[in-house]
Amino acid sequence: MATSVTAAGRPGAAADANFARRLVQWAKGHRQATAYLGIIVGVGAVLFVWNLWTTRTAERAAGARLEQARLAVDSKNFRLAASELSQLVANYSGTHAAQQATILLAQVHLGQGQNQLAIDVLKRFAPDADRAYRAQAYGLLGAAYENVAHPKEAAEAYGRAAETARFPFLRAQFLSDAGRAWLAGGDTTHALAVYRAIVATGDSTGAAMEAKVRIGELTRGAESR
Repeated sequence: MATSVTAAGRPGAAADANFARRLVQWAKGHRQATAYLGIIVGVGAVLFVWNLWTTRTAERAAGARLEQARLAVDSKNFRLAASELSQLVANYSGTHAAQQATILLAQVHLGQGQNQLAIDVLKRFAPDADRAYRAQAYGLLGAAYENVAHPKEAAEAYGRAAETARFPFLRAQFLSDAGRAWLAGGDTTHALAVYRAIVATGDSTGAAMEAKVRIGELTRGAESR
């Protein structure tokens, strides 16, 4: 059996050796092209290492600024917190810390009743946010729209939050929020569709139980007719 394995392995080894030999011969015959190729590979490697280093450095610096902003929030110094967070978002765009800062900045605006500022921040941020932050961003946008009595926009934002939610219970909660907003806007058709979508998931969460109650309330009049 050992003899058959060795024999079977010879063609592959011979092919590898032949390829390596041809590669060396090509390199000897194309020294200039080989030199250019080496330069390109070297520059690419340097750029990769540089980009990796600068990204990590930016993340560390942004993380430190984010902690300072959180301390300002904890101490109720919301004006300082908003200033720190705005600078972080502007100076460290693209980092994870900047995305967290955007969410926190929107929460600070909402906490101060600055709903339009929160809407402006979240409308720019939510569509391109990483998946880890997108549902939360749309959920906050829905809340901001509710606060300024724009139920249709609120419902649509909650719907986007449900679409991007990473966990079933969050999806059900955002759908429930959307249903509430549709009802506030007098759109019972959309509200029913949302509540039925919650029930269709088969979850036993509070959102599903509330959805069944809302469906009963919204269809009772139609059924009596």
